[in-house]
Amino acid sequence: MGISIQEISAGYGKTPGQEDVLKKISFRIEDGQTICILGENGSGKSTLLKVLAGILNYKGKILVDDTELNTLKRQELSARIAYMSQFSGVYFSYTVWETVMLGRYLHRKGFLGSPTQEDNACVEESLKMTGLLELRNARLEELSGGQLQRVFLARTFAQSTPYILLDEPTNHLDLKYQAQLTEYLEGWAGKEKQYPDGKVRRNTLIGVFHDINLALRIADRLIVMKDGKILAGGSREEILRSEVLNTAYGINVADHMRKQLVPWEG
Repeated sequence: MGISIQEISAGYGKTPGQEDVLKKISFRIEDGQTICILGENGSGKSTLLKVLAGILNYKGKILVDDTELNTLKRQELSARIAYMSQFSGVYFSYTVWETVMLGRYLHRKGFLGSPTQEDNACVEESLKMTGLLELRNARLEELSGGQLQRVFLARTFAQSTPYILLDEPTNHLDLKYQAQLTEYLEGWAGKEKQYPDGKVRRNTLIGVFHDINLALRIADRLIVMKDGKILAGGSREEILRSEVLNTAYGINVADHMRKQLVPWEG
C-alpha cells in the first residue's frame, strides 16, 4: 500500500516543449503517513496535488497501491483519493447538506440511487466535525468564506477515502476553526479504518500548507519544494536541522517566525 511517484513532470502548457512546472519529481508516500508539502508560491505544490488527484496529465509513473494512476477509472480513483483544492468562488446553489452529500456519490448504487442510512450518518458526522451541523439547511450563497471552506472540507471527509489531498485547508478559517481542524486532522491521520471495499487501511494525508508551524505540528514527513523540484524530504527534525527552509523561502525562516511572535499579556 502507498503511493509511489517516479520521475514525474507536469505543467499547464498546451504546446509541445513548453516548460513543465514539475520537473522529474520522485518520492514515496507510505500508508498511514501525514505528508506536508512546503515551499514558496509558484514552487509547484498545488500542481503536484492536481497530478495526484488525476486532474493534470503527467509524464513519468505514479503507482497508487501498485496500480498506475492514469489507468484508474474516475470512480475507482475517487474511491481511493479525495481532493480539496484551494477555495473557489464557483459553486452551485445547494444547501450545506446537499453539498456534503456529493462526497458520497461514488458510493451510490445506480445513477439515481437514494442516500443510504450509512451515507446520511457519514454526512452528519462530517458536518459535526467541521462545526456545520446547525447550518445543514443553509444555502451556499448565504455563507461566509470560512463557512464555505468548512463545507468543502466536510465534503472531502464524507468521500471516505484512505488518501486525502488538502490544498491550503485553513484558508479563510478563523483561529477557532483552524485549531479545531488541526485537532481533527491529527486524530484522523494514521488511524485504521475499514473502507467501503472492506479493506482495513491507515488514513493517509497529503497537504499543502503556507503555515509552517501547522505543517511542523501534524507532519510525519515534510517535502520541501522550489522551482518545481524537491529540495529535500525528511522528518521534521531532519528538515529543521538543515538549511533547506531558508533556501526554499529565501529568508532566515527561524528569525522570521520569531519576529511574528507578539508578547501576550493575559
